[in-house]
Amino acid sequence: MAVDEKPPTLACWLLDTRSLWPGDKIAQSASEALQLISHEERDNILRKFHIADAKMSLASALLKRLFISKALGIPWKDIRFGRRRDPTHGKPCALFPDGTIAPIEFNVSHQAGLVALVGCKSPGVELGVDIVCVNERNDYRLIDSEGFDSWVDIYAEIFSQEETWDMKYNVDSFKLLDGTVVTSDDLGRFDRCCSRDQQLVATLASGEKRTFSSDLLIEAKLRRFYTYWCFKEAYIKLDGEALLANWIKELEFRNVRAPNSGTVARCSTLGSWGERIDGTEIWLKRKRLDDVRIEIQAFEEDFMVSVAAKAAASALPEILTAFKSLHLEEDVMVWARSA
Repeated sequence: MAVDEKPPTLACWLLDTRSLWPGDKIAQSASEALQLISHEERDNILRKFHIADAKMSLASALLKRLFISKALGIPWKDIRFGRRRDPTHGKPCALFPDGTIAPIEFNVSHQAGLVALVGCKSPGVELGVDIVCVNERNDYRLIDSEGFDSWVDIYAEIFSQEETWDMKYNVDSFKLLDGTVVTSDDLGRFDRCCSRDQQLVATLASGEKRTFSSDLLIEAKLRRFYTYWCFKEAYIKLDGEALLANWIKELEFRNVRAPNSGTVARCSTLGSWGERIDGTEIWLKRKRLDDVRIEIQAFEEDFMVSVAAKAAASALPEILTAFKSLHLEEDVMVWARSA
């Protein structure tokens, strides 16, 4: 990158669908928004059994069009999509009206009502984004039955042996119910615990011993697992391959730490962003990748969003997860009507 060039700007958008389009019939509550997407997308959304899934799919379609319209300066009606490399399974991309691939990059992820988009107008940049919700599924049912270590083994085809061991037997610092922070050093060999409903003892740096429930330890380990998961999906989406890429176990993340959570949304406030973490190393086939960066940030108490970015000839902005919360009417619908 030339000295006088600026790093490319990333669009980092978050749209919360949990309170949008109320009711159980999205065809009625989102009738105007549904007219802004293709017939194929609309039919797919209307076929979804759960309205929560339908709302996230609709929001994803709207955010992609919003970014493309703004990035390329083209009317909403002229937006077209294609795929890079493989016409069926390749990474989605934007097309100019003449069918050529536009020099922009974008990626979308959604989970548990939230939809995230990252995009960049600079050619030579590849992006991937993933959002996870730690407590969306009933993971504890199997953890309580088989143990956390056995639960992690379910995903043996996705994670390397080193990653699996790290998730099972290492733990990030966590808080006791009174706010006391317990580190891995405070736990000693209790960091090997993989069961809930156990009484554990932490020896703090002051020498004080604190007894606590292993539920807190397993909760911290579960959050660490989903940090790995979020990283892995963000990178694979950057690359444009499915989650079960044949090299997935050889994709490793090192120096991983789960970000501290934010706070729950209250009233009209769209949640609170928690800790942002960068500096995680990415290794593929035992070789460190120096041209890819990955970052993760917590949102509310249970969400985490990860962005992976690869720049060929361009540098990247200092922060990859500078997300802006969008308002459906003010930021999306007004633009769609006027574009």
